[in-house]
Amino acid sequence: MRQHFCYIIVAAACLCASCNTQRKVAETAITVTPAYCQLTSGTDNRAEMELNFHIPEKTLSKRSRLVITPQLMVGDSVYDEYDPVVVEAGIYADKLRRKEVLEGYHDPYKEQKRQVDDATAAFTLSYHESVVLPASADTARIVAVVSTDGCGQCTGIDTLEMASIVRALAYVEWIEPVFTIRPKIVEGKGEARLQFAINLYDIDLDMGNNRAELDSMLQALTPVLTDTLATVNSFTVYGMASADGSLKFNTALARNRANAAMQYVAHRLGLTDRQMERIRIDSRPEGWQPVLRAMKLDSHPDTARVADILQRLADKDDDAQERLIRRLACWQDIREKYLAKDRKVEYTYSYTIRSFTTDREVLDMYAKRPDAFNEEELLRAATLMKTDAEKIEVYRTLLARFPRCETAINNLAYLYLRAGMEAEARTLLQKLPERYPDLESKQLKIREEAAR
Repeated sequence: MRQHFCYIIVAAACLCASCNTQRKVAETAITVTPAYCQLTSGTDNRAEMELNFHIPEKTLSKRSRLVITPQLMVGDSVYDEYDPVVVEAGIYADKLRRKEVLEGYHDPYKEQKRQVDDATAAFTLSYHESVVLPASADTARIVAVVSTDGCGQCTGIDTLEMASIVRALAYVEWIEPVFTIRPKIVEGKGEARLQFAINLYDIDLDMGNNRAELDSMLQALTPVLTDTLATVNSFTVYGMASADGSLKFNTALARNRANAAMQYVAHRLGLTDRQMERIRIDSRPEGWQPVLRAMKLDSHPDTARVADILQRLADKDDDAQERLIRRLACWQDIREKYLAKDRKVEYTYSYTIRSFTTDREVLDMYAKRPDAFNEEELLRAATLMKTDAEKIEVYRTLLARFPRCETAINNLAYLYLRAGMEAEARTLLQKLPERYPDLESKQLKIREEAAR
């Protein structure tokens, strides 16, 4: 029983001694503020470290020197070491000066020494250092080895965790497109301004700008009417009837002029009767609004009178409006200056391009007719390509036609990064600020596990 009692006394004594030691260590430990901060490196891998070392009272004896040596740790290895912080007590400084005089000793910390009024009292040391994160690492730690033995190279008495440093990264992840088949409907319209002999509808290519106008119309309609992948849904050509003269006569004349223009195009394209059956010829009155707009642009003094007539007779036809306009003193001006000398032929169309539904068809048709692909089909073509170079070519083609396609922008940037083209990738990703905010301060990195 007595033996057990002795063991208890010894254990209690050890426990008390341990608690006392821990309390003293806590009271005399050097601390850092801000406490273990996290630094973020910019695009140059650099971060600025600003902190304070707080040295408790009696950390230094009158015969010692404090050396704090910050180190950059990558994993468990020391990657770099920075300028130390050095403070000497009075007696140590005196002894060192005598050694320098008598023995020619050179103090390696001469440039780093700092002066404090009383080295044995509590004091604070500020510290600033520019830290460079290794290119091979995304994270690192900064620790400080603390020594009071004077040389700073013998066994350290403590190690302080000062800060961590992380690379500011923007991870670019591959977006896998979902292939959906969507009808490719194209709609369009245009016009040709042609001149005709009075009350006639035969086309004279040498009159006015007729040849250029019809060639432009031909160029616009060629892909609509001759593309083997296109199915015409609707096609209408309108002749615009002049406002002056009989509405009935002008409407019929305008229709014949529209038909003449279409016959010219049909002949040049070699359209069949079956193809012509899909084309509808029609006419409609142009009205007096173009005349009114021309008078307004010219600031004609009778503009308000014409506008008043058109407003009062808005529910009447062109003939009724013309009868009142002809009574105005400005009628001669209108005939000579504001009635168009050319007649307008308008055309509207809608057609559907054949969709490509199988992977084999997508690859085959992309080699032949990439212009016939919509956005979804081009994304599918990029997915089916085997090499990065082939994918890049498809995505470039896609963005030339659909410059706002987010998937194409993202994936092309991903491929650029994988090819080491960071500047080109960054330029692309700047178009996606919601997906990649604050891009200018971050380095780009791809998630390899998502690589395609």
